[in-house]
Amino acid sequence: MKLLAKFNLIFVSVVTVGIAISGWITRDLLQANAREEVQNNARLLMESATAVRGYTAGQITKLLQAQMEHEFLPQAVPSYSATEVQNALHAKYPEYAYKEATLNPTNPRDRAVGWEVDIVSHFRNAGELKEFVGQRDTPAGRSLYVARPLRITNPACLQCHSSVEAAPKTMVAKYGPANGFGWQLNEVVGAQIVSVPMDVPLARAERSFKLFIGSLVGVFVVVGLLLNLMIWKLVVQPVTQLSALADRVSQGDLAAPEFAASSRDEIGVLAASFARMRASVVQAMKMLDD
Repeated sequence: MKLLAKFNLIFVSVVTVGIAISGWITRDLLQANAREEVQNNARLLMESATAVRGYTAGQITKLLQAQMEHEFLPQAVPSYSATEVQNALHAKYPEYAYKEATLNPTNPRDRAVGWEVDIVSHFRNAGELKEFVGQRDTPAGRSLYVARPLRITNPACLQCHSSVEAAPKTMVAKYGPANGFGWQLNEVVGAQIVSVPMDVPLARAERSFKLFIGSLVGVFVVVGLLLNLMIWKLVVQPVTQLSALADRVSQGDLAAPEFAASSRDEIGVLAASFARMRASVVQAMKMLDD
C-alpha cells in the first residue's frame, strides 16, 4: 500500500470516529435544548394563565359583585378568565392548549377526561407535589405538558362550591345544582394543564444537527484534499524522485543527475545523505576501474 493511501486510510478512520462522537454529543445537546425550550414555553403559558387568574381575582371580581346578585357573570371567575384568554391563543395556535381540568367542575367544559383524570389523581395522592411534566402522543404529534395542582386554599372559594344552599342563586340558575359542589378546604380539585407541541422545536433541532454534520463533513473533505496535496508535494513527490534516482545509481548509472533539495527538513537530510553515499559509490567504482 502506497504512503498516500495509508495516510488517507488513517485520516478517514480518525475523521469518521471524530464525526461520530461529535454528532452524538451535538445531537443530544440540540435535543436537550429543544426540550428545554418546549418546557420554557409551557411554563410561560402557565404563568400567563396564573397572572390572568390573579388579575381577575384581585380587580375584576369585586367590580362585578353588585351585578352578580341579579345575574351570574362567569367573567368574574378567575378560572373562566384564564381559560378564555388561553382559548383566544388556542384559536390562532391550535397546537397550544390550556385547561383547568377539574374532577367536579361547575362549568362542564372544565371536566377532566382520560389522561387529565390521572394527572389530577396523581396530585391528590402526591401531597406536596407542585408541578408535573410529561409527554403524550396527540393527533398533531408529540406534545409536552406541564401541570400544576388546583388546591382550595382560599375559604372564599367555598362560598360557591361548598353546597348548593350556600352557593349564589344566580350561579345555580346558570349551571344547575348537580356539579361543582362538595369541595373542601385544602383539597386538590383539579389541575392547570398546559400542552405545547414538541415536533416543531425537535424538527428544528434535527435540521440544525444535519446542517452541522454536513458542514463538518465538508470542512474535513476540504482539509483532506489540502493535506493530500501538501503531502504529495512535500513528501511523496520528493521521495519518489529520490527513489528513482537511487534505483538508477544502484544499477550503475553514474550519469544520473544530482537530486536538488534545498529544504532543511527530513527530506533534505535524506537527500544530503544520499548525495554523500552516491559520491562514495562513484569514488569507489573509479578506484576499482583504476
